[in-house]
Amino acid sequence: MDEKLPDINTALHIKQDDGSFLVTEVTLELGDGVMRTIAMDGTDGLRRGMEVENTESSISVPVGDDTLGRVFNVLGDPIDGGADFGPDAERMPIHRDAPKYDELNPTSEILETGIKVIDLLAPYVRGGKIGLFGGAGVGKTVLIQELIHNIAQGHNGSLSLRVSVNGLVKVTICTTK
Repeated sequence: MDEKLPDINTALHIKQDDGSFLVTEVTLELGDGVMRTIAMDGTDGLRRGMEVENTESSISVPVGDDTLGRVFNVLGDPIDGGADFGPDAERMPIHRDAPKYDELNPTSEILETGIKVIDLLAPYVRGGKIGLFGGAGVGKTVLIQELIHNIAQGHNGSLSLRVSVNGLVKVTICTTK
């Protein structure tokens, strides 16, 4: 690797013995030229001295109409058995600034989740962020699974749903209209 240290959120490609690449993302500079990264796949076989390529860009994923109804991993690779996204597919980085306030839809629409308790007692705003907090075994995962199922069944791909689990569960629901 060259002398220039990669920026935070930069994707690094580590060339493996079989010719494939392991993608990692820089998360922290520890000092003395040492960076902490998160591997996006298994790390079996990694060792010191392997060739690392600094992509000088963030991990990006496909966006737009081609992604509706598709399932893909954090690297943008399809995992639903469908065709790969072409090289000309529009892609955006997974780390980017939030939209400006004037670009947002100023109307407040309620997202009908199909879960009666949520729709009545704590309705979700369409296009908003939702945080679920709770201890072990209270049903956070079941609630998210039901939410994903109902949105997929009831809206026929007119909504996009992103779920992230990091100690707590975050759900972002984005309209595609």
